Amino acid sequence: MTTQRALLALAITASLTLSTACTVDASGDNRPATAAEADAFVARVNAHMREHHPENASAQWLASTYIGPDSQRVASKANERALTSYSEWVEEARRFDGLALSPETARAIDLIKLGTAMPPPADPAELSELAAIATRMEGMYGAGTYCEDTDRPETCRDLGELSNTMAESRDHDEQYAAWAGWHTISKPMRDDYVRFVDLVNKGASNLGYANAGEMWRSGYDMSPTDFQDETDRLWGQVQPLYEQLHCYVRGELVDTYGEKGQVDGMIPAHLTGNMWAQQWGNIWDLLQPYEGTASIDVATALRAQREEDLARRLAAIEGEPTATQIVEAGRQADEYIARAMTERAEDFYVSLGMPKLPASFYERSQLIKPRDRDVVCHASAWDLDFAGDVRIKQCIEPTADEFSTIYHELGHIYYYLAYNHLEPLFQSGAHDGFHEAIGDTVVLSLTPGYLNSVGLVDSPEESREALINNQMRMALDKVAFLPFGLLIDRWRWGVFDGSIAPENYNQAWWDLRARYQGVAPVGERGEDLFDPGAKYHVPGNTPYTRYFLAHILQFQFYQSLCETSGHSGPLHECSFYGSEAAGDRFWAMLQQGQGQPWPETLEALTGGREMDASAVLEYFAPLQAWLTERNAGRQCGWDAG
Repeated sequence: MTTQRALLALAITASLTLSTACTVDASGDNRPATAAEADAFVARVNAHMREHHPENASAQWLASTYIGPDSQRVASKANERALTSYSEWVEEARRFDGLALSPETARAIDLIKLGTAMPPPADPAELSELAAIATRMEGMYGAGTYCEDTDRPETCRDLGELSNTMAESRDHDEQYAAWAGWHTISKPMRDDYVRFVDLVNKGASNLGYANAGEMWRSGYDMSPTDFQDETDRLWGQVQPLYEQLHCYVRGELVDTYGEKGQVDGMIPAHLTGNMWAQQWGNIWDLLQPYEGTASIDVATALRAQREEDLARRLAAIEGEPTATQIVEAGRQADEYIARAMTERAEDFYVSLGMPKLPASFYERSQLIKPRDRDVVCHASAWDLDFAGDVRIKQCIEPTADEFSTIYHELGHIYYYLAYNHLEPLFQSGAHDGFHEAIGDTVVLSLTPGYLNSVGLVDSPEESREALINNQMRMALDKVAFLPFGLLIDRWRWGVFDGSIAPENYNQAWWDLRARYQGVAPVGERGEDLFDPGAKYHVPGNTPYTRYFLAHILQFQFYQSLCETSGHSGPLHECSFYGSEAAGDRFWAMLQQGQGQPWPETLEALTGGREMDASAVLEYFAPLQAWLTERNAGRQCGWDAG
């Protein structure tokens, strides 16, 4: 399942496209601030967010769904206005430092200060430069293609085509060519990114932080140091399970490719079936523990539904269909299956007692890749007006990966809808890991039994072999991702604090991938390259630790909701589909948004105030026992150098 999915690129308060006429400091009034003025300030910010957010959000939507110089110009100027206003509101918020404020007002002011991942510098020219760089880098990524021969356009392939090669080919050199080809698209970003880091660090300094990384780590109701320690603790809980999985996968790759199946004891980055080696399920045919054992194959049923719809459309054409009619019928079949998959995901949330999606969701979402323009296919969920104009942007194909991605994106959508009653400053997740965990909590309920109940797979086989196969499929997604989810921000934190200098960007990137993932490239990756930029969230400036936290929290949420639904038996067998008791508890949590510290929200759902990975270990206990047995005699682990 694709986990590299984002909310709005600028996060909630990048939408602070607010009127500068309302800035109190501009009046020259230097009287001591009062708590009543702080309350009024927060109310004014919320009002302006409601008024101006739709315009900025629409500009970003157009920049992602109609990539071109015009949409990028509009988005860049919208970013610039938003960041200018954000700077002014943060400056005004400082007037209230040290005052005794109501808990609600104090929290709102803290959120204003931490409200963007891209803190703007004070200088207007630098702010304008930052907005332009951010838009330009995202545009480079969205329009990125690799051409084997620049003089022959037919040799050019985009991310989707290159990813398909990596997922489907088992030719070592062909896979490497696709991997290396995509990693060329980020080379032009390198100088921009160096300047970007300088500018956002200036913005963070203006807010009182040592650097942007420290500012990012301050958004979790704990100190930046405590937060880093917390992520280390959680990684320590799951690291032994990951190391067993790594050992197994590396062994199977060596069996398939010989010595090319490893690099100094590490997994070659291009042999995992995924462009970033963040999930390994695309090479299931090489890793399946028990061949011939019935496995969950959602894609076959989805493709069959698409082909049946295409056949109906072609049969309805009088006479022999023309080439144009065949292409158009195929396009309509693509739209049909994309909507059908989305409606199937919606049905899960509705079964819990949650509302149906508004009609505008289907009218305005981008569900498939347009034929007439470049778009950012990276799946994301959007709330354009804080009041129900919700959409997803995705290029859906009838695959198991895309199917589960829709459930994930609708998790964001239902979170938006649940907290739309709150003031805009509180319209976010309890922390950003919560937002990413919601949909994936539901994905854990897509058990063989559930998939059979909705007609997507045959009656599941019940045997130890089938269980291990199913758990392995899940682990190649959920467990394989964990160190990747941690290391991207470890790299950026180092970049922001200067411990990773520009001349060492690439080396440090691969050092961290070796340390945490045990993944390595084939051959040297010099500093003329910028491999981090080949991952959307780096040029898109989306903090990534949220995804690591989400992979812990989703199991913790799932465990609690399964208990609420009355499930008894092994955790991995639970689906809370149709449980209104679980839905009521889930919805109640979602409605809290960011209005209170996240431990309080977590406690209301799970009974505990601490994030805990023990549910991950409980879920995968059968697989971990099997892996330990299977890896007996193997030399596990790797030398990260």
